[in-house]
Amino acid sequence: MKLYIIRHGETDLNAKSVMQGWVDPPINRSGRELAALTGQAMRDIRFDRCISSPLSRARETAEIVLRESGNEIPITTDDRIREMSCGDIEEKSITEMGDAARLFFVDPFRFPGFPNGETIQDLCSRTQEFFRELTAADDGKTYLISTHGCAMRAMLNYLFDNPSDYWRGHAPYNCAVCIVEADGGTPRVTELDKVYYDQSLIVDHYKIS
Repeated sequence: MKLYIIRHGETDLNAKSVMQGWVDPPINRSGRELAALTGQAMRDIRFDRCISSPLSRARETAEIVLRESGNEIPITTDDRIREMSCGDIEEKSITEMGDAARLFFVDPFRFPGFPNGETIQDLCSRTQEFFRELTAADDGKTYLISTHGCAMRAMLNYLFDNPSDYWRGHAPYNCAVCIVEADGGTPRVTELDKVYYDQSLIVDHYKIS
């Protein structure tokens, strides 16, 4: 069993370093271009199934990747892999978040959660429920999973030797792919944040200096 877990393409809110959460902007021109380049580089991969977050930026990314890679398969959605709810902070920039942004991006397990939103622990619980259920089936198929940056980190967090290092150095880049193999129902990350496009196009919109 093999899973290609992709973060969605760039949105206009990403480009402004804004916390999106459950708001639902589409991907922008750059996001569509990165998704297309990623799909074209995946032409040798035959996906059996595709599961996406229901948010449009993830679903559209999946549609483009599947089209450009020549995989004509349906997309199903699962609410458990939507992005973390940022509650009252949604559509605010990391600058507007102030000290809360530093804690969230440096030590998120100590972050108390967003007002009227979720905590990292909440996000880990629901994304890992999805991931454990999927990999336990060990059906031998190849999956494209289209999700979000923070949700991707939460989903895979328990697989690493040091789960407290939540961000693994940075938020996943737009259209970055984590590759997981699950033989015998035991998943392992074989590639972290692989980009299928030229690295000169990478932009880290949520870097805390």
